[in-house]
Amino acid sequence: MNQIAINTSQNVNVNFTLAGVGERIVAFFIDSFIKGIYVFILSWAMRTFFDYDNFIQGMDGWSVGAFIFIITFPIHIYTLVLESMMEGQTFGKKLMKIKVVKIDGYQAGFGDYLMRWIFRLVDIFGSFGLVAFITSLASKNNQRLGDIATGTAVVSLKNNVNISHTILEQLKEDYIPTFPQVILLSDNDVRIIKENFQKALKSDDREIINRLTKRIVEILKLEPDAIQFTQRQFISVVIKDYNFYTGKD
Repeated sequence: MNQIAINTSQNVNVNFTLAGVGERIVAFFIDSFIKGIYVFILSWAMRTFFDYDNFIQGMDGWSVGAFIFIITFPIHIYTLVLESMMEGQTFGKKLMKIKVVKIDGYQAGFGDYLMRWIFRLVDIFGSFGLVAFITSLASKNNQRLGDIATGTAVVSLKNNVNISHTILEQLKEDYIPTFPQVILLSDNDVRIIKENFQKALKSDDREIINRLTKRIVEILKLEPDAIQFTQRQFISVVIKDYNFYTGKD
């Protein structure tokens, strides 16, 4: 499987497995199926409760087109809305465990999802998916035109993980947390911190540990002089505290 190295907000590189073209196609058809269910229910409701045929009988072609566009509007913005709300995922992508991420390590924003959505007119609908298929196969990071334009890629979340690869930490029953500020971190922040901390410990990479420490101190707004731990102890405590306060132990 192809991989991509993304420099995260913690200023460390994390390798992600790129989603395959097949996974993306399956996710697309899952989303299309969901849209189809909406159309079916909408059509049934219109004919059952509103006598659709008589309702549009007195309309001209433009009015009928406008009416159909309005009632099917949720379908047209489905991908844009869900990717914006679900941080790069639609229901199809979530089921396939893939998501959209920024290659530069920053969180993709509404503008990125909007641009990708607009490019779907060329990538998918204007070419029956041919352009998206060809560019995804030909590009270095399996990117369609919308991804290339926005600097995004679709990665797989299907990693074989155990507790050492997740944010989970086994805590003792009498564990006492030290830094309540850890609630400022997200699950993804802690996952990245733990993953790179473990790699740094294995290779004794003091530079990575130092950079992680500085970044955590900055996010948590801590005074460096007030930390009564070594850098390695500090990072370990932060991970455990996060598990304590978020109930993930």
